[in-house]
Amino acid sequence: QVQLVESGGGLVQPGGSLRLSCAASGFTLSYYAVGWFRQAPGKEREEVSCIASNSRRTYYADSAKGRFTISRDNAEKTVYLQMNSLQPEDTGIYYCATALVCLDYGLDDRRYHWGQGTQVTVSS
Repeated sequence: QVQLVESGGGLVQPGGSLRLSCAASGFTLSYYAVGWFRQAPGKEREEVSCIASNSRRTYYADSAKGRFTISRDNAEKTVYLQMNSLQPEDTGIYYCATALVCLDYGLDDRRYHWGQGTQVTVSS
Protein backbone atom coordinates (compact mmCIF):
# COMPACT_ATOMS: atom_id res chain seq x y z
CA GLN A 1 0.00 0.00 0.00
CA VAL A 2 1.29 3.46 -0.94
CA GLN A 3 1.32 5.69 2.12
CA LEU A 4 2.80 8.80 3.67
CA VAL A 5 2.31 8.91 7.41
CA GLU A 6 3.07 11.88 9.62
CA SER A 7 3.79 11.48 13.29
CA GLY A 8 5.32 13.38 16.17
CA GLY A 9 2.67 16.00 16.73
CA GLY A 10 1.28 16.82 20.11
CA LEU A 11 0.68 19.50 22.67
CA VAL A 12 3.61 21.69 23.66
CA GLN A 13 4.06 24.92 25.56
CA PRO A 14 5.28 28.07 23.84
CA GLY A 15 9.03 27.86 23.43
CA GLY A 16 8.95 24.10 23.23
CA SER A 17 10.06 21.78 20.47
CA LEU A 18 8.69 18.93 18.41
CA ARG A 19 10.15 16.75 15.73
CA LEU A 20 7.72 15.62 13.09
CA SER A 21 8.31 12.59 10.92
CA CYS A 22 6.96 11.81 7.48
CA ALA A 23 7.41 8.14 6.71
CA ALA A 24 6.85 6.61 3.30
CA SER A 25 5.87 3.09 2.41
CA GLY A 26 5.02 1.39 -0.83
CA PHE A 27 7.10 3.73 -2.99
CA THR A 28 10.62 5.07 -3.30
CA LEU A 29 10.76 8.28 -1.32
CA SER A 30 14.22 9.16 -2.60
CA TYR A 31 12.72 9.91 -6.02
CA TYR A 32 10.77 12.83 -4.60
CA ALA A 33 11.14 16.21 -3.06
CA VAL A 34 9.07 16.51 0.11
CA GLY A 35 7.29 19.48 1.58
CA TRP A 36 5.70 20.20 4.91
CA PHE A 37 2.45 22.13 5.02
CA ARG A 38 0.25 23.26 7.83
CA GLN A 39 -3.30 24.37 8.18
CA ALA A 40 -4.61 26.28 11.15
CA PRO A 41 -8.33 26.48 11.90
CA GLY A 42 -9.97 28.96 9.59
CA LYS A 43 -6.76 29.55 7.68
CA GLU A 44 -5.44 28.57 4.28
CA ARG A 45 -2.98 25.76 4.04
CA GLU A 46 0.54 27.11 3.85
CA GLU A 47 3.85 25.62 2.93
CA VAL A 48 6.30 25.55 5.79
CA SER A 49 9.35 23.93 4.26
CA CYS A 50 10.55 21.60 1.55
CA ILE A 51 13.60 19.54 0.80
CA ALA A 52 14.98 18.22 -2.46
CA SER A 53 15.29 14.52 -3.10
CA ASN A 54 19.05 14.68 -2.53
CA SER A 55 18.85 17.23 0.32
CA ARG A 56 20.86 19.76 -1.70
CA ARG A 57 18.13 22.37 -1.62
CA THR A 58 15.76 23.41 1.11
CA TYR A 59 13.13 26.07 1.46
CA TYR A 60 11.65 27.66 4.56
CA ALA A 61 8.73 29.99 4.85
CA ASP A 62 9.61 33.25 6.56
CA SER A 63 7.59 32.16 9.56
CA ALA A 64 9.71 29.02 9.91
CA LYS A 65 13.14 30.38 9.07
CA GLY A 66 15.59 30.13 11.93
CA ARG A 67 13.30 27.93 14.02
CA PHE A 68 12.53 24.91 11.87
CA THR A 69 14.90 22.49 10.19
CA ILE A 70 13.93 20.01 7.52
CA SER A 71 15.99 16.90 6.89
CA ARG A 72 15.62 13.49 5.38
CA ASP A 73 16.96 9.99 5.63
CA ASN A 74 16.25 8.27 2.37
CA ALA A 75 17.47 4.93 3.66
CA GLU A 76 14.81 5.15 6.37
CA LYS A 77 12.30 6.58 3.88
CA THR A 78 11.58 9.40 6.28
CA VAL A 79 11.58 13.19 6.20
CA TYR A 80 11.76 15.16 9.41
CA LEU A 81 10.78 18.61 10.53
CA GLN A 82 12.49 19.78 13.68
CA MET A 83 10.47 22.62 15.16
CA ASN A 84 11.99 24.76 17.89
CA SER A 85 10.82 27.85 19.72
CA LEU A 86 7.24 26.96 18.96
CA GLN A 87 4.59 29.64 19.29
CA PRO A 88 0.80 29.49 19.33
CA GLU A 89 0.77 30.67 15.71
CA ASP A 90 2.42 27.37 14.78
CA THR A 91 -0.67 25.47 15.85
CA GLY A 92 -2.33 23.46 13.11
CA ILE A 93 -2.44 20.19 11.29
CA TYR A 94 0.89 19.45 9.65
CA TYR A 95 0.95 17.49 6.42
CA CYS A 96 3.73 16.21 4.25
CA ALA A 97 3.51 15.79 0.51
CA THR A 98 5.75 14.71 -2.33
CA ALA A 99 6.62 16.51 -5.53
CA LEU A 100 9.36 16.41 -8.11
CA VAL A 101 11.43 19.37 -6.99
CA CYS A 102 11.94 21.74 -4.11
CA LEU A 103 12.67 25.18 -5.51
CA ASP A 104 14.08 28.21 -3.76
CA TYR A 105 10.53 29.47 -3.33
CA GLY A 106 8.95 26.16 -2.34
CA LEU A 107 7.68 22.89 -3.66
CA ASP A 108 6.68 22.68 -7.31
CA ASP A 109 3.02 22.46 -8.28
CA ARG A 110 2.27 18.78 -8.70
CA ARG A 111 1.62 16.57 -5.68
CA TYR A 112 2.04 12.82 -5.86
CA HIS A 113 1.31 11.78 -2.30
CA TRP A 114 -0.24 13.39 0.77
CA GLY A 115 -0.14 12.22 4.34
CA GLN A 116 -3.10 12.29 6.69
CA GLY A 117 -1.66 14.97 8.93
CA THR A 118 -0.54 15.24 12.51
CA GLN A 119 -1.88 17.79 14.97
CA VAL A 120 0.46 20.31 16.54
CA THR A 121 -0.92 22.43 19.33
CA VAL A 122 1.16 25.11 20.99
CA SER A 123 -0.55 26.42 24.08
CA SER A 124 0.12 27.28 27.68
